[in-house]
Amino acid sequence: MLTSVSPTSSPSTELWPELRLGDWSTTRDTLHLWTQIVGHIRMVLSPALNHWWHVTLYVTSRGLTTSPIPYAGHTFEIHFDFLDHRLVITTSHNEWRTLKLEPKSVSDFYQELMGLLRELRIQVKIHPKPDEVTDPIPFAEDQVHHSYDPEYARRFWRVLVATDSVLKEFRGRFLGKCSPVHFYWGSFDLCCTRFSGRRASERAGADAVTREAYSHEVISIGFWSGSGAVNDAALYAYAAPEPRGFRSARIIPAYSSYNEALGEYILMYEDLRRAPDPKQALLDFAQSTYEAGATLGAWNRAELERQL
Repeated sequence: MLTSVSPTSSPSTELWPELRLGDWSTTRDTLHLWTQIVGHIRMVLSPALNHWWHVTLYVTSRGLTTSPIPYAGHTFEIHFDFLDHRLVITTSHNEWRTLKLEPKSVSDFYQELMGLLRELRIQVKIHPKPDEVTDPIPFAEDQVHHSYDPEYARRFWRVLVATDSVLKEFRGRFLGKCSPVHFYWGSFDLCCTRFSGRRASERAGADAVTREAYSHEVISIGFWSGSGAVNDAALYAYAAPEPRGFRSARIIPAYSSYNEALGEYILMYEDLRRAPDPKQALLDFAQSTYEAGATLGAWNRAELERQL
């Protein structure tokens, strides 16, 4: 049964720490670009999967990882460690290298990382510019972004850990096709996506990335650090294609709302963390947005949902 909660002034500071975008935006922007470099490496060397699932990163007990990447009959893995603040590269040859996460330019990070890969006899050429950012600067030339606050990097990871746990529980309720809970470095968000099993009409003017991502009907939920129309951390949920009546559905918690500019339901993270039970509030948000989209979209819910 869904339960509604209201914000209070007693946040769980460890599981759901404060993460105001204005307090760490420069660190966020630098970290976003660092993850793009690592993500591009995974994308180039990994076998393609539907909906770009081969490019994502995953939450770990210390940070974010690529998972094993195949290379020349062996594997290697790149791991952001937000406890010891280092980037770690490990290989199935029992070799490893580390790079300190500290204030440094994107250019320096890029050059150091590529140098460590060459030491490990890994040769890779990636797209020279970041994706999904305004006025992208080539990685090798970017001296503009150079901030790294270890406390806010740790807080960001803690939010990912808490969200990852809840979304995995939510994912387990679904029997149909569903994405892993994974981190997209392009949009810098953690998400989980359910599928109806039906193909969707191609979006007018869609590029190759969008056509593949939304080739089938989906309902997605995730965490995003914020920018533009929602300039602070938030949880989001959307249906694509959006069924008639979705934007006026009854969503729980009641303090979530539909954002017309984004075409998504938004639950501000600051409200979530101040709820009496943030985990339940997030489960309610995920469940109620899914139920609205699946019911209005005529999904075969009896066949797709696990009976709890």
